Amino acid sequence: MLFAASQPISRKPPVQRATSWWLSMLRRRAERMYDEELDLSRPIPWESEGERQAAIAFFNAAFRAEESGLMQAHALAEEVSGWDPELGECLRLYGDEEGWHRELLTKFLAHIGGEVRPMGRVTGTFYRLYGRAKRVETIVLTNLMFETIGSTTYRLALREARYPAVRQMLTILTRDESFHVPLNVHFLREALKRSPASMRIRLRAIYTTLFAALLGSAAASRRRALAFDRIPFQVLASAYAEHLGRLFVHESDLDFAPPELLLRLFGHSRRALASSEDPSAISVLSAEAAVDRERVVVTALGDARRPHGHREPWETPPSAPAVARGRELTDADIA
Repeated sequence: MLFAASQPISRKPPVQRATSWWLSMLRRRAERMYDEELDLSRPIPWESEGERQAAIAFFNAAFRAEESGLMQAHALAEEVSGWDPELGECLRLYGDEEGWHRELLTKFLAHIGGEVRPMGRVTGTFYRLYGRAKRVETIVLTNLMFETIGSTTYRLALREARYPAVRQMLTILTRDESFHVPLNVHFLREALKRSPASMRIRLRAIYTTLFAALLGSAAASRRRALAFDRIPFQVLASAYAEHLGRLFVHESDLDFAPPELLLRLFGHSRRALASSEDPSAISVLSAEAAVDRERVVVTALGDARRPHGHREPWETPPSAPAVARGRELTDADIA
């Protein structure tokens, strides 16, 4: 059944960290956040005007996602601080990171001859519904799923990105989402601690409905962005199904289950996702590896074309290992 909510299959309990740990990591990231700058010294030699317009549409969608995350995080910070000051401060710092992304995207859009545009019909509907959410649990769950599809899209787009400025912008977004996704899982866990049992039923319905809607959004985005990111619908929707499914399949305490029918439509299953050796997308280990931005090397999702050891000028040399892991952050770390 599409809306089945059977217990997810899980092999071992997830690794968790206290709010104090997340707060210390966010403070550490904030210290050097504004030191990083985009290299926009050269114009981008687009193959066609259609490719440039598709890039503008792609990064406009990214801008709206960061803007929404900023507003919701800061609004929640005010509310949550009343019952957990440390968690409220985490939300504020997380919102600051989303705001920094928004600033970078504003500069990048100007560089490619674009501007911030009104949202399209599908995107606008998503964010209007998101903006109406009032309960902390609903807002955090929705944002977590948006962050997940954003991360998945950026990593797939990296596979086809040919221009240095585009690769740098996508790398920054991809790298930081590998920290934001597990951070939002922590937010959700903390919010659920204060929720009645009946809230779980409502959230499972929201999760399943959003799961289906976000798969459908892959089709809508192809009309505007395909000429830029070159991601076919089947590839994008399959990746969404995989990562939205993997989102909770290893986190049994949250009691969510991806809809089996939709997984199977795109070649996945709960059991296969649970038995995979790849770290969960919401793994604390992934977050630990992404704490220090300057020590992370990000590669594209399934990037077989990139020569081994190749790095762009803004990326970390091999002598600087990823924090807490002693090696580069690879696809397996942020899968």
